[in-house]
Amino acid sequence: MHHTPSPPFNALAARRLREALGMAPVHVSYGLRAQYGLHVPPETVTAWERGAATPDARELSALAGVLWCSPAELLAAATTLREHRIARGWSAEELARSIGMDASSYLRMEDSGRWRGNERQTEALASVLRLTPRALLAATGRDEQLAELLRSAVGARWQAYVRPVSRMVPLGREQVEDALRRLHADYQSRMVATLSWGDASEDTGGAGRAFMERIVDHFWAVAEGRSHGG
Repeated sequence: MHHTPSPPFNALAARRLREALGMAPVHVSYGLRAQYGLHVPPETVTAWERGAATPDARELSALAGVLWCSPAELLAAATTLREHRIARGWSAEELARSIGMDASSYLRMEDSGRWRGNERQTEALASVLRLTPRALLAATGRDEQLAELLRSAVGARWQAYVRPVSRMVPLGREQVEDALRRLHADYQSRMVATLSWGDASEDTGGAGRAFMERIVDHFWAVAEGRSHGG
């Protein structure tokens, strides 16, 4: 049997949406049963809103219907492919069909957290789920791979990493070049400043390590044109 983990439910949003409609938990329970055939007692609805329990994917979709909202409004920030799909209200079969992929193949990728679709399927996935370049990379399980490339780039000759980074991220080559050049300069300036302190204390290199730990955040901040302090 295929197991679908519960999505990241926003309990507070569920309660506020219900109250805005003037509904009590018993009304939500009735709507779930009458409209969707789900037997969810009022106590469970209350437990959802208190964060003591979490609706599964089918229950969340039905709850959105009862509360006249989109599933995305009942979710915390989505990060995984499954979470983005549920937030957009797609079934796995519908999404797979829309991007030209066999449903079982798609589900295996979703379960493993490792995306293996081709370029056309990846572009379709980003379009259908309305994913930003950063969200696409995170959802397809490639953040750590990007981090490794970026750490190598800022600590060596960044020019050698333009092509491999460009293969990973849906950005233009010039945009990648500019981001790597700026990250390299930023990291090197931090290391020079550290060495100029002339103190071999435990803090030596701390600025560089902190930068490396957040290297993906820094990359997207530069690539998307935002400031990137820290």
